[in-house]
Amino acid sequence: MTCKRFKSLAFSESLWQSICTRDWGKSFVDAILASEDTKHQQLSWKKLYQQMSQLGSVNCLRLSAVDDDLIFPTPRASHSLNFVSDCLVLFGGGCEGGRHLDDTWVAYIGNEFKRVLRWQKLASGTPSGRFGHSCAVFSETLVLFGGINDHGIRQNDTWMGQILRDEILGIQLSWRLLDIGSVAPPPRGAHAGCCLDGQQMVIHGGIGLDGLRMNDTWLLDLSNGTGSAAWRQIVTRLSPPARSGHTLTCTGGARMVLFGGRGVGYEVLNDVWLLDTKDEHADWVPLIYNLPTIPKGVPLPRVGHSATLILGGRVLIYGGEDSHRHRKNDFWILDLSALPTVKMRSDTLDPKFLPKKMWKRLKAKGHQPDCRSFHRACANHSGCYVYVFGGMVDGILEPGETSGLRFDGELFLVELDLHP
Repeated sequence: MTCKRFKSLAFSESLWQSICTRDWGKSFVDAILASEDTKHQQLSWKKLYQQMSQLGSVNCLRLSAVDDDLIFPTPRASHSLNFVSDCLVLFGGGCEGGRHLDDTWVAYIGNEFKRVLRWQKLASGTPSGRFGHSCAVFSETLVLFGGINDHGIRQNDTWMGQILRDEILGIQLSWRLLDIGSVAPPPRGAHAGCCLDGQQMVIHGGIGLDGLRMNDTWLLDLSNGTGSAAWRQIVTRLSPPARSGHTLTCTGGARMVLFGGRGVGYEVLNDVWLLDTKDEHADWVPLIYNLPTIPKGVPLPRVGHSATLILGGRVLIYGGEDSHRHRKNDFWILDLSALPTVKMRSDTLDPKFLPKKMWKRLKAKGHQPDCRSFHRACANHSGCYVYVFGGMVDGILEPGETSGLRFDGELFLVELDLHP
């Protein structure tokens, strides 16, 4: 009788749903339950959990199909791309001719997966044109900070964007400048940023007014509403070396992980740093590797990559470029469950064993995107679908040109391969 009960418990869907909720977070589980795929087929939480644990590949699909009736955003790089209110929202970036862009584009996705998205261009001019800014999602709202304009001037303004859907007017986005008082991060671009706990935004590093890379960390607190929004600097004992073109990804609650970028000596990095702002004495925790002796199974140094939180609390890292400006199209999983808690110090770990647990390279199936850098990526609410747009890609080398770089304007869907 005990064995039968144990077996029944082991195959209990309610138990496995609870395990998925515990390990992945309630928001991911709720999004999976609300998806169209779940409505049309029976969901096995045990099977999904096992497939996610053994994830070895992604399926890539090109969504920017040629259609005379459809319009698409201008090819660009160093823009922002976010998933908010069931929409993809694209803003700004740099484009051909060294110009910045001030346009905003939206594409409604909803719960139903669509192979052809219809982009809608919204009014431009607010915020002003820029590239290398950061833009994070707070529930159903966007918060944008900083960036660089055509003249190389760094910004430090903070904007809030609200999506509005109307049956007659369609999708609208209302931007407004936030009054954050007299304290703000120094102007910068090419920094990294993310949202924490749906109430705070954190930024790190970037390139400042004097063209030098920075290593400071700032937090924007919106927990008491936009009327009392305020920036404060997070001062820590340790801090990641100054850099730009890196990524900062929230992994749940007030925890975040920083990866890669370009340092002050123009070197390209692949170090990993952890920070939990809820710790009483918050401090950056490094997991640094000696570049000439990088163990097998750790991604090479890169800058201009994307790092997106996906299902299972993992981070999907894609693309970027190395110190020789060779662009990449590889996919890596950074498994945060293999990392130590933030309170543990990296010098207590044996680096020979940690990378095998922490990193995993994924195979790419389908229409794999070209090698690219300074693109942008974001995931839908379920964390099963990642959208990738734009960036710098290799083009045809024309006479007199030192490189064949071009701006890209394609949109790709990267789906986690969770099917047997």
